[in-house]
Amino acid sequence: MEMNQQNHSLSGKIAIVTGSARGIGYGIAKALSEQGALVVVTGTDEERTRKAAKDLAAITQKDVDYFSGDLSKEENVDKLITRTIERFGKVDILVNNAGGGVILPFLSHTPETLKTTIDRNLWTTLWACYKTLPHMVEQNYGRIINIGADSVRNGLWDHAAYNAAKGGVHALTTGLAREFAGYDITVNTIAPPAVESEPLDRVREKDPELAKKYVDIIPKGRGAYVEEIADAVWYLATDPARFITGQVISVNGGSTML
Repeated sequence: MEMNQQNHSLSGKIAIVTGSARGIGYGIAKALSEQGALVVVTGTDEERTRKAAKDLAAITQKDVDYFSGDLSKEENVDKLITRTIERFGKVDILVNNAGGGVILPFLSHTPETLKTTIDRNLWTTLWACYKTLPHMVEQNYGRIINIGADSVRNGLWDHAAYNAAKGGVHALTTGLAREFAGYDITVNTIAPPAVESEPLDRVREKDPELAKKYVDIIPKGRGAYVEEIADAVWYLATDPARFITGQVISVNGGSTML
């Protein structure tokens, strides 16, 4: 099949990017919108999410909708998918970025922080996939891109509980990829290391030595830039990536290899 630049366009595609009111998710939503997709931004803070959608629409001059709610709750994911279908008629691309772990030494966790970490990172992804896949099966097309974590592979300090959740996301990826490959649905995960964003800045303020350890494990000598994660997601959503599925792709500056 002849390849050209047009194959990389997302014009006419509808994308949901969870956890996209700021940070990595906002960068991903921006990249997809810039490439022609109509995007639904989600977040847990109503005002911040509304503003993010408005700002993104102003930047890209594309239609951008938003939804505010805790996506670890089944009823909220139902509302998100219903809103998207009513507004745009379909869902082509689902990016599961919603997350945020409580990063602590394992025995410093409480039952509440353990549950929060699993809810934010695994249940958000499970529910979003579960509610979106029937629509993708019906249209015989879909691209699901999960945001995992390189710490699952390198055992990063204080990340055991977080890795339990993100490891579940990695495992979900392979199972869904095999089950739904016949419907032209691909399922992949992007696994970043420390990312140059607000969470890493907070670690730097609270514990500079720990933040240094997070970055020093990366041979490139810095955290990933949001744009680097977003570019990888964008590529997986395009037609030239149609034969890539069931993969955990490390965009990690070499912090783990092979």
